[in-house]
Amino acid sequence: MTIKVASYNIRKAIGLDRKRSPERTLEVLRELDADVIALQEADRRFGGRAAAIPVGMLEDYSPYKAVALDMRPDSIGWHGNAILVKKEVVVDHCEPVYLPTLEPRGAVLAELSINGTPVRVVGMHLDLSGLWRRRQVKALLNHLAATGRPMPTIMMGDLNEWTNRGCLKDFGVDHRVLRTGRSFHSRRPVGELDRIILSTDIEVGEYGVHHSITAARASDHLPIWAEIMLPAATPAAPA
Repeated sequence: MTIKVASYNIRKAIGLDRKRSPERTLEVLRELDADVIALQEADRRFGGRAAAIPVGMLEDYSPYKAVALDMRPDSIGWHGNAILVKKEVVVDHCEPVYLPTLEPRGAVLAELSINGTPVRVVGMHLDLSGLWRRRQVKALLNHLAATGRPMPTIMMGDLNEWTNRGCLKDFGVDHRVLRTGRSFHSRRPVGELDRIILSTDIEVGEYGVHHSITAARASDHLPIWAEIMLPAATPAAPA
């Protein structure tokens, strides 16, 4: 089954004009039209950490729902990380993933059923320090290995990695790291900070960076996307 996934650092819905506009961010999400989207900087930094896109606005003016982590009343994520899915997607399990941090960082995990096909999605925003990024990747991969529930896995987010080494080398041992393209800075993209990482049982179609007039103004990052083919679900063994 083919689906489209995307990752987008929405910068708390603050555009290059320094205006907060969740409506503009929603327009970019509708342009993407992905089945699953990992968001970074999806909550405001201070106070109650309210969602940058109000939950009611997301429900009423988009085809998406936020995976309900229920960490804070008005938030849609954890440490700014959130996962959006099309409203017909079934969420079987979700949880925050605690990472070793120098800065307030973390990851979120959701196990989904899309038209009956299982897939695990991780959204993340890694540290600015290369040493801590590698520690975080090791902790994340160990967490996935400890679940005891093998399934196709998609990891997406703003990795803050300017090179093709470091934490990307760690991910690449057992996973495929897509070079979707330069997504930062949106005014003049020079860095491939945003990445999509796939388990080896997932086939890859087209992928890239989403360019549009609205996306170039809505955040300092451009969204990245990929069309992927999930392996068919294995039928359960008869009792």
